Amino acid sequence: MPEGRVQRRLAAILAADVAGYSQLMGRDEVGTLDALKEIRAGLIDPNIAEHQGRIFKSTGDGILAEFPSVVNAVACAVAMQRAMPDHNADLSEDRKVQFRIGINLGDVIVEDNDLFGDGVNVAARLEGIAPVGGVMVSGTVRDHLGNRLDLQFDDNGEQILKNIERPVRAYAVRLEGPGANTTSPTSLSDKPSIALLPFVNMSDDRQQDYFADGITENVITGLSRFRDLFVIASNSTFAYKGKATKIQDASRELGARYILEGSVQRSKDRVRVTAQLIDGKTGRHLWAERYDRGIDDIFAVQDDVTERIIGSLATAHGGRLLKAWQERPELAGTRNFQALDYFVRGMEAIDRNTKEGNQRARELFLKAGELDPKFGKAFAKVAWTHMMDVVDGFSENPESSLADALRYANLAIERDDADAWGHYALAGHCLFCGQYEPAIAAFHRAFDLNPNDADILMDYGYCLSCAGRTSEGLDAAQKALRLNPRYPEWYVQQLGQIYYDSRQYHEAVTALRSLKTIDTVYRWLYLAASHAALGNMIEATEAVERIKQMDPSATIVSRTGPQMTPYKNPGDLEHLRENLRKAGLPE
Repeated sequence: MPEGRVQRRLAAILAADVAGYSQLMGRDEVGTLDALKEIRAGLIDPNIAEHQGRIFKSTGDGILAEFPSVVNAVACAVAMQRAMPDHNADLSEDRKVQFRIGINLGDVIVEDNDLFGDGVNVAARLEGIAPVGGVMVSGTVRDHLGNRLDLQFDDNGEQILKNIERPVRAYAVRLEGPGANTTSPTSLSDKPSIALLPFVNMSDDRQQDYFADGITENVITGLSRFRDLFVIASNSTFAYKGKATKIQDASRELGARYILEGSVQRSKDRVRVTAQLIDGKTGRHLWAERYDRGIDDIFAVQDDVTERIIGSLATAHGGRLLKAWQERPELAGTRNFQALDYFVRGMEAIDRNTKEGNQRARELFLKAGELDPKFGKAFAKVAWTHMMDVVDGFSENPESSLADALRYANLAIERDDADAWGHYALAGHCLFCGQYEPAIAAFHRAFDLNPNDADILMDYGYCLSCAGRTSEGLDAAQKALRLNPRYPEWYVQQLGQIYYDSRQYHEAVTALRSLKTIDTVYRWLYLAASHAALGNMIEATEAVERIKQMDPSATIVSRTGPQMTPYKNPGDLEHLRENLRKAGLPE
């Protein structure tokens, strides 16, 4: 149709469909159709007519309706959802008909009493991310509605909607009142909650199901070791195997905010595994990864892929789950001061590698522990803030700081002995006190509790390097980088030291020069020593000048004591001091 003849108008569009319609039809086809007809005739159609709307398109389980104003559209949607529990009263839980509704205000194209365009498409996409029994409206609708209806809204932030060019701000209507569904799909836990749907075997060979199921089971087991996550058990998630499931339905039914799904495809000598993390409340894809491997040992491949998925999702530094939880849309404009939110903010502060950041982190970790006395991980990080005061030269009384570190490490173990981080903190304390074998033993205890934590693995590599086992330390550090592809920069800073200890000076310089957010004396000490070892005296001198700017009283003795550079072998300590002398740092 030529552009000049296209009829357009502004319209409020309501899109509604039945949640879990395919499953309802699978259980009772005739009964579901009869119930839906009764609800349409007794509730849906009369409400739309009462609010001056008209249905311009109808499918088996859904409708699209046009209204003259957003007030009419939202009032109609709220009335429908509030009345639905009465219409479901005589139905069993697995046969109740529940709707999702999305509403948008936008420009539409009119053709033969049908409507087309983004105004319609956005409404349909908002319906797809609405909670079961809920109403989701666009920012445009919310702005036009103002205070005309006695309703409250939850700001879900900007949403990336399928096939919609620009992000759309979405608001969930709070359906307060009799029978209102005011809970979110994931209100069962105040931790990031995740369910793993069984990985799908995309291969022709059905016998490869064991490989896909094995990855699913292993990832569930690995994630369950992270005590600050709420992981749905496999006996619940495997009920979804082989079924076409809408992510929001699975999220609601399992009580999990996040859903991990994936697939496995095997050819003759290779296997491809894909995994993707989805927000069960909004349907938004948060992370996706693909792993291609040759098959020499199928079980080794299974273990490797499992470790990488867990490392990407669950580590405190850079883990996708904690990042998603911290940035969830409903926190826009405010903070949810629960224990885990304090903890995540503490991790942000400690990563600044400054005296002020370290102090702020300690305050936040202590608040987390006050809110949740069993949150062992928070007390473990308090211990680490005291150790960082010593290592970074912030402490006026290192012995007192190390005593505080030990107290909080033991408190972490006391509060939650099954969490790896208490033993991890104890390992750090032992290392900085020159107790190398107890430190390594404590690290091993932490790995017994959680072998998939890349943060622990990176510090274990540092410990091994300080203990003179540099080759093993480098292996551990490089594995940590593989397990956590979103690793924080402190990983790289420690890797720089391990390279230096291994006499790989070029690699040390490359690592330490790559840092963008970390600017510490520790970094410049090892840069100065590495350049001096390579004979790059201009660069070594410049590094020493930077050290003096940051700490005018810095000397070799003050900056390479047993607590700041806890080397077991005197030769390793002298190796550092000798090159710092060459670089020009005062004795």
